[in-house]
Amino acid sequence: MADSAEVTAQAETALLTLPDGREVRLPVLHDAAGCTFLDVRALYPATGICTFDPGFNSTASCASSITFIDGDKGRLLYRGYPIEELAEQGDMVDCAHLLLRGTLPTRVQRREFVHESRSHRLVHEHLIRFFHGFRYDAHPMAIMVGVVGALSAFYNEEGVDYTRDPKQRDLAAIRVIGKMPTLAAMAYKTAHGQPIVYPRDDLNFAENFLYMMHALPSRPYALDPVAARCLEVILMLHADHEQNASTSTVRIAGSSQANPFACIASGVASLWGPAHGGANEAVLRMLEEIGSVENIPACVARAKDKADPFRLMGFGHRLYKTTDPRAKLMRTMCHRLLKHLKTEDPLLDLAMELERVALSDAYFIKRRLYPNVDFYSGICFRALGIPINMFTVVFAVGRSIGWISQWCEMASESVQRISRPRQMYNGESERRFVPLAERGGGGGGGGGA
Repeated sequence: MADSAEVTAQAETALLTLPDGREVRLPVLHDAAGCTFLDVRALYPATGICTFDPGFNSTASCASSITFIDGDKGRLLYRGYPIEELAEQGDMVDCAHLLLRGTLPTRVQRREFVHESRSHRLVHEHLIRFFHGFRYDAHPMAIMVGVVGALSAFYNEEGVDYTRDPKQRDLAAIRVIGKMPTLAAMAYKTAHGQPIVYPRDDLNFAENFLYMMHALPSRPYALDPVAARCLEVILMLHADHEQNASTSTVRIAGSSQANPFACIASGVASLWGPAHGGANEAVLRMLEEIGSVENIPACVARAKDKADPFRLMGFGHRLYKTTDPRAKLMRTMCHRLLKHLKTEDPLLDLAMELERVALSDAYFIKRRLYPNVDFYSGICFRALGIPINMFTVVFAVGRSIGWISQWCEMASESVQRISRPRQMYNGESERRFVPLAERGGGGGGGGGA
């Protein structure tokens, strides 16, 4: 569980020599993957000295057993299972049950999990009224931040202690898994001025999501199994990714023992940022900027020029030194979907040509700048008829399974610690308050509060 790093602590220590000559021994920890960590928890209490690590890039904020990334070897594991195997051979039930409960479900567990999650797809009718209060042109992510947080007003059972009641934690998680696609589809319908479509319990996770987004009460809706499977794979590939910005936000909010739905809403807000969840959206905007196949050579040349601000979005990944393990399967699904739909879209043709050029260009090959999962998922979203402003919403639906799994793990820890980072203060030192009459600057008038 979350305290597992402490179990592997050995007598091994690292010696830290401070500027004043003092020496501090820091325990050395090793995780299940063999990675090494210095335990600095006692550093400040013992010495009054803090570490400085903006962005926490060299800091492990928690111990977790859910996902593991090996960037050097291009591996992503969900509870020990390679993501490409899970997504190719499994389905959303396997993925959600694995992340939340730690195991691939048996046949009996599958039936129970499917029944539980589907029975929580509906949202309270009063919550639906919230959607009517948003402007007609509201961004779907703005709507999601509001309505996901509003779930805490409907599920705020008095006396529930999530840190001590595993059944209540699991119920909260099942509610998140069941209701997030419903809220996302309602946000889509609201942003496009269409009537809300209620969920169907006879459809699986991805089928139901597509149905709620695209069905209209005025005509039958025919589900495309290839399209649904493609969406399911996308959601699985994005379900969790270690302690990224939004997952860390959920954990930090949860450390104060806030309502779990408020914590998930904080994750939605963090994911909305273009530096986090907007990568696949940036891919489509880049393709629109390139404009046509004829412009690809010039744009590729610009991308190689460090003095030019233009960048090819959707290539390479800061964590993976080789290829993104999710990209290979996503590429296969992308090509399968485009071949199946036979969609005539110049932007999709442009994307496929850009992929071909990049994969054969020595500059990109040498630097391992291969198309990543965002490149292919953005193209798939376009082919599935999902508008650009919904890309991050769909991302949030998939990632919410990881968020709530991480929240459950954190809430189950034997020792609860509220997140409270230190800061390196660079403001003014203490100074005397100056009365208004002594501040100078002239000008008349009293200036009320």
